[in-house]
Amino acid sequence: MRLKLVSLLIVLSGLSACSTTEKPSNTAENQSGQANTALSQLTDAQSMYQAALNRQGADKIQLLYTARDAAITEQRWSLLETIRFELESTPSVDQIQNKLYIALAQEKQGKSDRALEQLQLLESQLTLPEHKAWHQYLTARVYASQGMPKQAMPYYFAASTISNENNFTVADLNKDLWASLTQLSSYALERFNRGSVVQQGWVNLALYHQVYLGAPVELHQAMNNWMRRYPGHPAAEVLPKKVTELVQVEPLNVNRLAVLIPLSGANERLGDALKAGVLAALDTHPLEQTLFIDESLSAAEISLKLSEFKADFVIGPLLKSNIEKLSTAQTLIDYPVMHLNSFEGERISQQHFFFALSPEHEIQQALERFLTAGYQKPMLLAPNNSNGQRLVEYFNQQWQRYSEVKPQVGFYAGKDDMPKTITGLLEVDQSKERIQVVKSLFKQEVESETRSRSDIDVIYILGDATETRLIKPYLDVNVSTFADRIPLYASSKSHSKQIDSTDKGDLEGLYFTELPWMLDGQIKQHNLRQQYERLWPENTDISQRLFAMAYDATSLLGDVKQLSMIQGKRFAGISGELSIETNGYVTRTLDWAQYKNKQIIAVELATEQPIPLFMQSATGINSAD
Repeated sequence: MRLKLVSLLIVLSGLSACSTTEKPSNTAENQSGQANTALSQLTDAQSMYQAALNRQGADKIQLLYTARDAAITEQRWSLLETIRFELESTPSVDQIQNKLYIALAQEKQGKSDRALEQLQLLESQLTLPEHKAWHQYLTARVYASQGMPKQAMPYYFAASTISNENNFTVADLNKDLWASLTQLSSYALERFNRGSVVQQGWVNLALYHQVYLGAPVELHQAMNNWMRRYPGHPAAEVLPKKVTELVQVEPLNVNRLAVLIPLSGANERLGDALKAGVLAALDTHPLEQTLFIDESLSAAEISLKLSEFKADFVIGPLLKSNIEKLSTAQTLIDYPVMHLNSFEGERISQQHFFFALSPEHEIQQALERFLTAGYQKPMLLAPNNSNGQRLVEYFNQQWQRYSEVKPQVGFYAGKDDMPKTITGLLEVDQSKERIQVVKSLFKQEVESETRSRSDIDVIYILGDATETRLIKPYLDVNVSTFADRIPLYASSKSHSKQIDSTDKGDLEGLYFTELPWMLDGQIKQHNLRQQYERLWPENTDISQRLFAMAYDATSLLGDVKQLSMIQGKRFAGISGELSIETNGYVTRTLDWAQYKNKQIIAVELATEQPIPLFMQSATGINSAD
C-alpha cells in the first residue's frame, strides 16, 4: 500500500510539474529559508496545512503543496479536498490541475456525484495530455465505483491511449483498468475489440485470460503471442507477473469431496434433496470418493471426519447457524468450501464461497428490467412479515439509486386484507366514493364505472404461489378498463410446479423470474429432468430448487477458481447463470417466463445495467454499441 501511494504521489507531482503557472516564485531567499526550516519541523499533512494558513505568498503555497503530497501519502482524502479548495483562491495555481485533485479527493471519499460534476465542468477546458488522461481516468473510476464497468471502459481506454502516446504514466490506471475489464463477459469484450491499438491490446489480453485460464500450456502460448503482437503496450510492465500468476492457475483437482448437509432432524428432507443433487452431478463428473456428513454434528466431530477423510473440497453446510458454528471454530479454514447459504459474518478464507438461492438476486434483476423498459412508478405488493418487509426495503434502497420517484408499497396481512390493500393503492375506493356522491345528486340511475389511478406503470408481486393466485384476480377487476393494462411481474416464489399442474389460468400475462430447472422448456438436460420426475414425482418446489443448487455447486467445482478470478466469466447452470463476486458470493441471473394461454413460455426481456441518478444528466455517456 505504501508503494502504491508513493507511485500515486510521483505521478501527481509530475502532473503538477507539467504546469508552467502553478510553481510559486521565490520572492526572497530568506523567505525560502524560513519555509524550509518550518517544513523540517512538520511531520504530517494536518500540521503542514495548519502552518500554511498562517503564511502568505510563496511560503503559503509551498506549504500547501507539501501538505497536499502528505495527505495523499496518508490517504487523508477529506484533507486533500480542503487543501485544494484553499489553493483555488490563489491566482498562480493551475486551476484545471487543481480541480482534478479535488475530483480525485471526492472520488476517494465516495462523493461520486460531486466528482462527476467537477469533471464535467472541466471537460471543455482540457488542453494538456496529462490533464486529459487524468480526466478520463478519474471519470472511469466514478463509473467503476458505481458497478458500471462497461460504461467505465471507454474512459479507461482513452486514458491508457493518451498516456501511452505521450510517454507518461498514470498511477494505478493499469490496475484499475484491468479490474474493470475482467468483469466483462466475453460478448462485451468482443464488442470493445476495436479502436486504438492500445484498446485492442487490452481487450485481447482479457479474452485470452477468459478463454485459456485453467489451461497453462495454451495460456502461456497465447500470452507469448500477445506480447509479440503488442510490443510496448502499457500492460507490458505488469504482464510478466500477471502471466506467472495466470499460468499457475489450474482447475481444482478434487478427488475426495465432503458434503455437509442436514441428515437428521427437522431439516432432513432438505438434506435429502441436496444429496440427490450432488449424486446426480457426480454421475457426469465422477470423483474417487464422496463423504456425506451430518452438519448438525459438533464442530469437533466434523473436524475429525474431514481430517480422516482427507477432503479436497467441502460443499455445505446449508443452515446459517451451522455456517456460523464452523466459522467460529475455524473448522473449515484449511479447506476450499462452497457454503450453501449466505453468511453475515466475516469470510475467513479466500477459498470460501457462498451459494444461496437469494431472492435479492431476483429483485435486482426485476428492478433492472423495469428501468430498461422505462417504467417510472412501480407498485410493490408483499406480505406484511419480516421477509416481505426486508425485500421491499431492498428494492426501495436500490431503486432510489436510479430514480427520484418513490415506489408505491402495499403490505397485506392475509387473504382478507388483500382487496383493501389493492383498492387503496389503486385509489379505486376513492373512485367509488366519488360515484356515490354523484349518484346521490340525481334521482335517476347513473351509469358509472370505477377508475383506477393511471400513474402506476408496473406492478411487482413478492408473494408466494398461493398469494399470487389470490392477488392477480383482484388486480384484474380493479384496474380501470379505460387505462392500459399494467404489466405484472413476480419472483420465482409465485411459481409452483405442483399448483401449476392443475391451475395456470388465473395468472394470464404474469411475467416472473425462475430457475431454468423449474421451466420445462429451458432444461437442456432432458434425461436428468425425466429421471428426476420418475424418482420424485411428488417433491415440493423447495426440494426441486435445492436439488438444482446442489447439482450446480457440484458441477462447477472444476471452474470455481477461474470464476472467482474473472468476474466476467459465467457458468450456465440449472439454477441460473452463475458468477462469483470478489467477496466470494455466487450471484445468479435467472430466466424470464410468462403465463400465456394457460401455458408457461420462456421469454427474452431486455435488461441493461441502470445508470445511477446522479449520472443521468451526464453528457457523453459512452458504451459499446
